Amino acid sequence: MSTKIRVLLAEDELALAQIIKESLETRNFEVIHGKNGEEAFDFFLKENPDILVLDVMMPLKDGFSVAKDVRKINKNVPIIFLTAKSQTQDVVDGFAFGGNDYLKKPFSMEELIVRMQSLLGRIENKTNEDTIAIGNYLFYPIKQLLVHNYTVENLTHRETALLQLLIENKNEIIDREVILKKIWNTTDFFSGRSMDVFITKLRKKLSLDTTIQIINIRSQGYKLTC
Repeated sequence: MSTKIRVLLAEDELALAQIIKESLETRNFEVIHGKNGEEAFDFFLKENPDILVLDVMMPLKDGFSVAKDVRKINKNVPIIFLTAKSQTQDVVDGFAFGGNDYLKKPFSMEELIVRMQSLLGRIENKTNEDTIAIGNYLFYPIKQLLVHNYTVENLTHRETALLQLLIENKNEIIDREVILKKIWNTTDFFSGRSMDVFITKLRKKLSLDTTIQIINIRSQGYKLTC
């Protein structure tokens, strides 16, 4: 990447766009602003940005359509959607059209910058996140989401870490102490009870697919089967 990270910002609310642009430019970003979807896509073709920040609702071409066209050309450039919508279907659509993350308006500039840096860091370090399929679910570890058809479950950091560990050891028993040391950093009684509670929460969040089970192996640990 160049010294300055090149951001393509597509936002038709000019006042908001100016605030975002000025804020990012004080943080060593170079911002290219498209006032509508068509202009933004033209800039994408000409300017080769490092990351795209796309408003969903725009004239001429909406953000999802821009992302869909971008993905025909470039599968890896990070895309963040900005949306005033909160419906589950909009979140699912955003991922389906190739988005890597989304922010609901209103949002803080600090949150936008942290999410951008996270996505750019994964690209720079060649550790791009793959979606993990588990049964009929799609698991997004970085986004901390579980998606099943049109149902989206938000996971906590600890739920995400626990599920990822179970998936990495699918169909194998993971010793209780191994889980506790990796995720709770202690094996005391109270942490053990906390782990059991988190297992119950994960079972509930995975309950839309009956082929997925988290089995308690008495006096040993847990095993994820699918």
